[in-house]
Amino acid sequence: MIAAPLAIPDVIAFEPRVFKDARGFFFESFNARSFAAAVGRPVAFVQDNFSHSAKGVLRGMHYQVVHPQGKFVRVTSGEVFDVAVDIRRDSPTFGRWVGEYLSASNGKALWIPEGFAHGFLVLSDSADFQYKVTDYWYAEHERCLQYDDPDVAIKWPLLSSQTKSFFAPILSDKDQQGVALHALELL
Repeated sequence: MIAAPLAIPDVIAFEPRVFKDARGFFFESFNARSFAAAVGRPVAFVQDNFSHSAKGVLRGMHYQVVHPQGKFVRVTSGEVFDVAVDIRRDSPTFGRWVGEYLSASNGKALWIPEGFAHGFLVLSDSADFQYKVTDYWYAEHERCLQYDDPDVAIKWPLLSSQTKSFFAPILSDKDQQGVALHALELL
């Protein structure tokens, strides 16, 4: 895996070394030793999650106020725009965001450490999204940052390639209740 820090250096993109031949391809999607070297510490994952979503679905921006989760995310089918927002109160990058296109074809994965709100927008007809997390999910501790908070100003790719017009993302009831950055309950 080739690791490359993003504009917020704690968020790291991983690109696999892909071996292709007439039969297809092979790549290593995770290696604990390489991963720990890239993030600068050993990381223990306790749970793997999987979601399948339709085009236009936006899941996020989620985080936990107790038991914060680091996430190692990748797409196994389709394409998403994946976003992390720094919500660490004392961080020099507090309130800033980074985004990366993840797809089955580019094979990229993203490390989003504890202290970030996370979400993604499905750009293909559907997408299968897998992620490893460093702590368990606790419904009572989950919170949601407003995906379109003007103070964060995430540049979601909401322009339809077919109609050349903007579309509204499909949100869950919970995600529609997201809170603005200035009102977030922080870690």
